[in-house]
Amino acid sequence: MKKTVFLVVISSFALSIAAHSFFLSEWANGRYMTGNGDGIAQMVIFKSFLYEQYKNGHLFYSYSFGLGGGIYSQLGYYFTTSFVFIASIGVVVIMQLLSLVGPADTLFWAQASVFISVIKLALIILITTFVFLHMTKNKLAAFTGAAIYGMSIIYFRHTVFWEFFSDTMLWLPLLVWGAEKIIREKRPGLFITACTITLFNNFYFAYINLLFIVIYVLFRWLIRFGQEESRWIQFRIFAISCLISFGISAVSFVPAVYGFLNNLRPAYDQPINLYDFTDNILFSSRTVVLPAIFLLFLFVVSFYKNKMFCLFASISGLLMLLHFSPLAASAFNGFSAPQNRFEYLLSFTIGGAVAAGLSQFKHIKRKEIVFSSLLVLLLYFVNIQDKEVDLSVVMNWRMLILLFVTIMIFIIVRINYEKTYLLLHGCILVTAILVANMYQQYVLSEGSEIQSVSKHYLTSNEYDGEEQRALLQKIKKDDGADPYTRIDWMNGVRNNTPLIQNFNGFSVYSSILNQNLLLFYWKDLEIDMGRESVSRYATMGDRANLYSLLYGKYYMTEKKDEDDVPYGFQKMAESQHYVVYKNNHILPFVRTTKTVFSEKDLNKEPVLAREHAMLEGIVLENPDEKVKPPQVSDLLKETKVKTKGASYKNDVLNVSAEKGGIDLIPDETIAAEGDYYVHFYLKSLAKDQFFNLQVNDYVTSRKSNQSIYKTGIYDLTIRVPKTEKISIRLPKGEYALKNVKLYQEDYQTLKKATLSTASTAKMNWERNKLSISLDNKNGDRYMVLPIPYEKGWEVTVNGQKQAIQKANYSFIGFNLEKGENDIQLVYYPPYFKETLIVTIISLAVGIWYSMRKKKLGF
Repeated sequence: MKKTVFLVVISSFALSIAAHSFFLSEWANGRYMTGNGDGIAQMVIFKSFLYEQYKNGHLFYSYSFGLGGGIYSQLGYYFTTSFVFIASIGVVVIMQLLSLVGPADTLFWAQASVFISVIKLALIILITTFVFLHMTKNKLAAFTGAAIYGMSIIYFRHTVFWEFFSDTMLWLPLLVWGAEKIIREKRPGLFITACTITLFNNFYFAYINLLFIVIYVLFRWLIRFGQEESRWIQFRIFAISCLISFGISAVSFVPAVYGFLNNLRPAYDQPINLYDFTDNILFSSRTVVLPAIFLLFLFVVSFYKNKMFCLFASISGLLMLLHFSPLAASAFNGFSAPQNRFEYLLSFTIGGAVAAGLSQFKHIKRKEIVFSSLLVLLLYFVNIQDKEVDLSVVMNWRMLILLFVTIMIFIIVRINYEKTYLLLHGCILVTAILVANMYQQYVLSEGSEIQSVSKHYLTSNEYDGEEQRALLQKIKKDDGADPYTRIDWMNGVRNNTPLIQNFNGFSVYSSILNQNLLLFYWKDLEIDMGRESVSRYATMGDRANLYSLLYGKYYMTEKKDEDDVPYGFQKMAESQHYVVYKNNHILPFVRTTKTVFSEKDLNKEPVLAREHAMLEGIVLENPDEKVKPPQVSDLLKETKVKTKGASYKNDVLNVSAEKGGIDLIPDETIAAEGDYYVHFYLKSLAKDQFFNLQVNDYVTSRKSNQSIYKTGIYDLTIRVPKTEKISIRLPKGEYALKNVKLYQEDYQTLKKATLSTASTAKMNWERNKLSISLDNKNGDRYMVLPIPYEKGWEVTVNGQKQAIQKANYSFIGFNLEKGENDIQLVYYPPYFKETLIVTIISLAVGIWYSMRKKKLGF
């Protein structure tokens, strides 16, 4: 057994290295195995960010994540509890202690991606080999089947674009092995362990894996390997084991799921078809290409007498049908927009079927060889005649050659099995290696432009340049190392720039965000981000009031965009391509007030009135006492409206020119200083049109009505510096344009707030605990902080626990006492204390239950 384990380990790593040949050669040339989209916009950034957080003991919360957020709840979908990532941290720490590597920044994680993938794939093949060996009792067949699974194209697609996606391929075989242990031996220990790891590691793929296990167990109940397999006993053990697993994983699973449920994403409102057969899984699919050996085995009738082959072939047939169903893709994606992310399940069952077929290969009849070969050749011939087939995956017919070679060897080996059976295994493995490397080169690197992810690009001004970092250092020097200062700077459309360049910013890009903040941007304050998206927020729409309220001291931009600088910001530094401005009207981080406004009263008021309310006091959902909202006048009655290259009637704007719209010309008597706030409802009436909206020099993009990433928000407010004419421009098309309103902001309210507010608070923020000492001499009733409101925060004032209120639509507020106030704010992930108790108890129960079953002889 030791010899077998050693041989499988060596073989798995050798196979994994061979499967990564293309990306290893790319690494040697300074190009990396990570996507040029989410790969460098999220994956390497979050790994670098979380590495520093964990290394410094910041396990629960980060003020630097966007406007601030919980790590478990908002990054649990990514790497927060990923065992592969946690193991990587351990290795990197050791390597840094030995001075083998430098800082673990984004460049480091991009460079390390191929080596992490090599190890991960080797482990997938290793684990799956022993799972299949447990079922087939044939070492070589088990290893080859495991290789089919591990080296499937979806592994490389997932690893390159969304690295943590492929982690789940490690846990799926363990789940199946655990299920078999319950079915055959009534022993739940392995299943509890595998299920707990899956739930702890990633809640999203735990859902997909457990959905598959339900399908697997149902098929196993139909295809029983022995008469002693009692379904009722199995059901009882599965139910108890799942409950225990959920309990053990509760401390990780519950906060992550809470974060997912507390996210805000509009319901997918497009029709979802039952089936769509346009994808070609023989040649050109981007997620699964069926191995020729699997198809050859599929048509060997005698193989179906083998229970394992029948099981895996049957499930594969079902999953192939589901691959062609957008409705199934939606179901596997939590009944949201269809996403083909579950095909690794099909790759696993295909590997299982191949392993079972190889273990039975010597019993195949020659006439079955001929029948199967002819059918598969006919299938390929029919598909290759399809003019719509994209041959970019096979490139120069190389895959077709491999397919025919496989069929020939399939025939030859059966004629003289004893002498040539190794040839078939070798052909399958070599074919899988070649397909994997061709897919990496032609589909991923060249087809998806992964080759652009290089050291040169990752250290350039387009991503993370020295010129930008030098200016950021000047800001920190000017600021006196204030740890709470926020800088509005984003490199192009990279919302995670603050995480890359290590400063507190106003932007973030993540699939899961605090819904209170998203509502703050989308509805409460109608802050335009320059780019419509459900998974991002950015900037403050160049609105000076909001920067001051949220401790935004600095504004950095490219010199070509200097016209958009917010009011009251003064130039303080510049370089060849960039310029930095400093806010002259900054408000203190800690603000106290007696004046209270009601959200409900402000709902009917324009967003400018809401800004004024936050500057004058605090806005609460249900205050005991309140004052009337500030009043802001609509200037549209004093404004001329003219069309340009368009017609405007009955709230419909029909743009006939390449770029047209309307002009708003305010009365000349309106004061010159300050800004305009232009509000309107805008929606494209085209079925599918992405477009840019331009208001004077300000440009923002809007998603197509069919996009799964559109916000469904059409009420916009755009800040425009004072000017004689406000031009709203759109590309040719038809739009719903209504509720146009115009307001002026002279910033007197901001100036008054700046002059009248002086904070005497002393603060100390260590990890997840913020301590504030304040002498409330004015007898103010409330304190408000620019820290986002979310579940997990607890506050005590002078030792007494207080309720945290949602203040200013999305931030923390609470009651104060007269005189001295000793305030302690502590953050833990949602339900952390309760779930930690559940985890400990469930772990004890799980150990007892597994040992009890073992003592009973199961």
